[in-house]
Amino acid sequence: MLLTIAVILFILWLLGAFAFHVGGGLIHILLVIAIIVVIWNFIAGRRAV
Repeated sequence: MLLTIAVILFILWLLGAFAFHVGGGLIHILLVIAIIVVIWNFIAGRRAV
């Protein structure tokens, strides 16, 4: 689930950066959040239920 959120945030960042030219600060915040979520997913790993 976290990986899905990270992918969605990354796609929104790409759209904002290249398609819609949304405010610069928001774009970079989305990118940083996406990267943090991906790193957290790799560190935490998948847990058995």
